[in-house]
Amino acid sequence: MKRVRTAAVAMTVTAGLGLGWLAGTGADAAAATPAGSYSWKNVRIDGGGFVPGIIFNQTEKNLVYARTDIGGAYRQDPTSKKWIPLLDSVGWDDWSYSGVASLATDPVDTSRVYVAAGNYTTSWDPNNGAILRSTDKGATWKRTVLPFKIGGNMPGRGEGERLAIDPNKDSVLYFGAPSGNGLWRSTDYGVTWAKVASFPNVGNYVADPSDSSGYQSDNQGVLWVSFDKRTGSGSSATQSIFVGVADKQNSIYHSADGGVTWSRVAGQPTGYLPHKGVFDPVGGYLYIATSDTGGPYDGSEGDVWKYATATGTWTRISPMPSDDSNGDDYFGYSGLTIDRQHPNTLMVTGYSSWWPDTQIFRSTDGGASWKKIWDFGSYPNRVDQYTMDVSSSPWLTFGGNPSPPEETPKLGWMTESLEIDPFDSNRMMYGTGATIYGSSDLTKWDSGSKITIKPMVEGLEETAVNDLISPPSGAPLLSALGDIGGFRHTDLTKVPAMMYTSPNFSTTTSLDFAEANPLQVVRTGNLGDGDTSKRIAFSNDNGANWYQGSSEPAGTTGGGTVAVAADGSRVLWSPDGAAVSTSSFGGSSWTASSGVPKGARVAADRVNAKKFYAFAAGKFYTSTDGGASFTASAATGLPADTVRFKAVPGTEGDVWLAGGATGKTYGLWHSTDSGAHFTKVSGVDEADSIGFGKAAPGRSYPALYTSAKIGGVRGIYRSDDAGTSWVRINDDQHQWGWTGAAITGDPRVYGRVYVSTNGRGVIYGDTSDTPTAPPTTPPTTPPTTPPTKPPTTPPTTPPTTPPTTPPTTPPTTPPTTPPAAGGCEVTYAITNQWSGGFQADVTVKNTGTTAINGWSVKWNFANGQQITSLWNGTLAQSGAAVTVTDADWNKSLPAGGTASFGFTGNAGSTNAKPSAITLNGTSCTVK
Repeated sequence: MKRVRTAAVAMTVTAGLGLGWLAGTGADAAAATPAGSYSWKNVRIDGGGFVPGIIFNQTEKNLVYARTDIGGAYRQDPTSKKWIPLLDSVGWDDWSYSGVASLATDPVDTSRVYVAAGNYTTSWDPNNGAILRSTDKGATWKRTVLPFKIGGNMPGRGEGERLAIDPNKDSVLYFGAPSGNGLWRSTDYGVTWAKVASFPNVGNYVADPSDSSGYQSDNQGVLWVSFDKRTGSGSSATQSIFVGVADKQNSIYHSADGGVTWSRVAGQPTGYLPHKGVFDPVGGYLYIATSDTGGPYDGSEGDVWKYATATGTWTRISPMPSDDSNGDDYFGYSGLTIDRQHPNTLMVTGYSSWWPDTQIFRSTDGGASWKKIWDFGSYPNRVDQYTMDVSSSPWLTFGGNPSPPEETPKLGWMTESLEIDPFDSNRMMYGTGATIYGSSDLTKWDSGSKITIKPMVEGLEETAVNDLISPPSGAPLLSALGDIGGFRHTDLTKVPAMMYTSPNFSTTTSLDFAEANPLQVVRTGNLGDGDTSKRIAFSNDNGANWYQGSSEPAGTTGGGTVAVAADGSRVLWSPDGAAVSTSSFGGSSWTASSGVPKGARVAADRVNAKKFYAFAAGKFYTSTDGGASFTASAATGLPADTVRFKAVPGTEGDVWLAGGATGKTYGLWHSTDSGAHFTKVSGVDEADSIGFGKAAPGRSYPALYTSAKIGGVRGIYRSDDAGTSWVRINDDQHQWGWTGAAITGDPRVYGRVYVSTNGRGVIYGDTSDTPTAPPTTPPTTPPTTPPTKPPTTPPTTPPTTPPTTPPTTPPTTPPTTPPAAGGCEVTYAITNQWSGGFQADVTVKNTGTTAINGWSVKWNFANGQQITSLWNGTLAQSGAAVTVTDADWNKSLPAGGTASFGFTGNAGSTNAKPSAITLNGTSCTVK
């Protein structure tokens, strides 16, 4: 099955040329103060996406990297063998740098590593490509932005490597550019780049010239660079260089003078594209693997060739030649590798052999003869040269039970990259469309014994996340994913046994559960080619087991969004291609909803089972009859672009809405009356998702989570006070590119948040800091009457019109009086402090001889502190200036009397107490 993943949404950002850090150097980034200490991990799936490149360092043992098409780059830990993500610092505006078109590891200074970053060469990607460079094996990066785009998720992304380092003079690098931009070179360790003007061919192959989007019609360009290390020494640059080009008639070029001049290699094969070019410096051979298309999904024929540099002779060494009279060659070749311990040992993949499985070939005599990793016995039965152990990732069977000659789990598909460890002939790894497989007993193959193949992918997470739910009981997390559907996680640290099945969606688009009965869950999604299943599935056991709906609305073409009534009685579905429709749980029949447009996004009220919500084109809609009919809200000022909204558990009619677009209406809105009115949340510049989690200690309103820009800083934010104040909980090293699709807190664990990414899987964060709740003990001077609690919703009737003339009687409350001169003392004590935050208690004492009736305390913070919550007083803060007034019941301060209040706040590494504090305008002694 073909698995195509593209960015979930296109975002408008500004690309700049020149040099810079990858993340965290601007003033805005410094201004965002993380709240406390958060630790971030992946919810374990292990794999889930295409790995087009595996790159071993040729001089340092156990130094190996992997590149993904949209999920960044990884380095394998040499001890644990877990993969370490290297590009989590890619930020929102630079989301496309999560796409890795090529990677190179320096054989001279092995601490150096380079990445060619960029997602698309089309208009979908607003950024030009960049070369990222690291001198600490990917722990930190700098970048050079190129004057053209790079396509890590474009057709042909399994070809290469486009990026190469001179093995003798490692300050010299080459990059083969797409889109007709030619060959580029750096002579200063990747800091600056210039086009190689003498290189004669920019390529001409496009997959589909008629594709107006530019995706299939882009020139795949210059594909790979390979050096003959023997022709350089010490710091002398390598003189003999080979380059592969996406041109079926003129594909292999050579320079004999260190890249000064170039010529087409004589006698080269034609008619195919050179996916791989690998040089053997021991024998002096260049090996190439070719296909009739650029892949990674297609390819119906190809060949493998061996070029002897000593004689200029080309020899076809294809395991199954393209002109095989039996028609056995129905695929292209890629995944070419040499055993550096034994250079006559080669391996190559039939990367596009989709059915019944991919094919891998091995030769120990320089390509004169080959062995297949599987072959037919008595058709349709297969004889495998391997055993497959997927116990660490059992979902790789995809829940299938195919008929021979298909087997489950499959050996793989899209196998564009296969590499033998240059230090260990028994170790090899290869990438597929879903994982990295490998073997540690590879040489058994040569003696006729079966090798063992296992997933070698732990730590590498590459799924695109569309939706997330965390029910109050049952599994803590259910996910909606691209390509592999999604998972029910009962343990975030363990790989689930299986993705959703019955039916399998190629992509799950939406999830929901019944708030009052989390056993009832529904999901919607898209289908693979030829699948006739319904695009909606139901579960009565919290997503452990599923059954497809009995029917779907007429015209349905895709999953769209779905909502479940609070009691599970009904489902509201807005599928792609069809009208918003409602049904009883199970989807036995569907009735189109009235008053709501096709394509609206839908959600359920979490309390009232009859109430549903919808949004489309700037309009909010409410249904009070189970989704049968909707009424448009009179609310105005809402964004017309992409919006995501949710209703708060436990409170009817409480709705939060996030969305918009750069340069247009954008932000976060809140309604407490079922969408009749919305209030824009001040201070939130942009917001793209909203979620709810367990309330902070001492609070009743759920914690809010959002992927947003607040105070000019993009990040993941939490609010413990219903959106009054926000704290950034991620940091510049944990940004994960685009995180706008979904977010949710955990209703059972305070501070835990689940974050969607577009290629880095599901990230979850836990905080080690527990905020101190406001004191529950009564004040020392209790009020004569309890303070009135403000209503949680606005009054349904307007306030009484004030009189046109002032009252004739004076107010009963005397005006605020200042203390006698020199008659006040303030004790300011920091009682608790943690990373990013603190708690303080303040006691005000009237040391004068006159009673104070009503007090106001003021000071200025010196270090940018921000108060987030305050008790026993009324807070007003503007920048550094803080004003705390009495809470009415404690406004009387007799001579010698005191009043106390406390607060929590955000603070950086410096948190000095105020040097000057006034009481009712009079300076006080500060203790």
